[in-house]
Amino acid sequence: VHLVESGGGLVQPGGSLRLSCAASGFNFSRYALGWERQAPGKERELVAGITPSGDSTSYSPSVKGRFTISRDNVKRTMYLQMNSLKPEDTAVYFCNAVSAYEDGDYWGQGIQVTVSS
Repeated sequence: VHLVESGGGLVQPGGSLRLSCAASGFNFSRYALGWERQAPGKERELVAGITPSGDSTSYSPSVKGRFTISRDNVKRTMYLQMNSLKPEDTAVYFCNAVSAYEDGDYWGQGIQVTVSS
């Protein structure tokens, strides 16, 4: 099983980034997916989630209206479009795949996003 994040980096406040999470080794379309982030000195935060079919999404109040989660079950990839980025969005972002039916809970290695001028 592999979940590999990409697309992170350094961006100025107000800028945009798109994170990707490419999956392999499990039945991707049966898994709910999510993005979490961990900032230094702060608790881990669930940023966004999406159902297996992609028909329902949810967001943390801190990112709602700025971030958009999506998935492509054919490409086995999840995305997080991040707009209007703020310095407080700086964190390591992790992708997660979970399925009670498949009894699976998988994590990526994390990717750094830094918002700074």
